[in-house]
Amino acid sequence: MTPKTFETRCLRLPAVTKVVQWEGTSVFKVGGKMFALGGGFAARSGGYIFKVSNMAYAMLIEHGLARPAPYLARAKWVQLASNNALSDAELTTYLAQAHALIVARLTRKSRRALGLD
Repeated sequence: MTPKTFETRCLRLPAVTKVVQWEGTSVFKVGGKMFALGGGFAARSGGYIFKVSNMAYAMLIEHGLARPAPYLARAKWVQLASNNALSDAELTTYLAQAHALIVARLTRKSRRALGLD
């Protein structure tokens, strides 16, 4: 997936904002909490970075498609081995799941304010 497509897929999800920080890294957030990173240091050190479930974390790493994300591994974030390690459809699904994982941890009040409840 190209960086532009990655950005478009992230921004298509409900209530997402993009902030550029950490050496030009695009940080995609929902409710002020990040769910995916692209470009900047992520691009220089491999592929896209995003939050995953415990099962997806184990599976992606076991199959060599991803590795534990720098600084975020203990929270079950992965960094793809390359931007093309997954098909566009698979990565789009993982991004939607990352978004859903973060939304689920927002307070009910925050979800309501964002129109996600």
